[in-house]
Amino acid sequence: MKTVHVIAFILLVIGGLNWLLVGLFNWDVGVLFGGQAAVVSRIIYVLVGLSAIWLAVSHNKDCKGCSVPATPAAPQA
Repeated sequence: MKTVHVIAFILLVIGGLNWLLVGLFNWDVGVLFGGQAAVVSRIIYVLVGLSAIWLAVSHNKDCKGCSVPATPAAPQA
């Protein structure tokens, strides 16, 4: 499952950077693949969306920071 987590994370970062470019410059990376209507672009968009769903569902299980129980703080003297 670690491999799926890493792939999903990479796709999610790509999707996030795409939204950054859309927001700042009104430029969509999908244009490189023939625009939003192109089959390749639609596949990439679907994979990015599925990655977001996968990470949202499996986040606590796969995230090292979230799955480690909090340790109590040492008493202050």
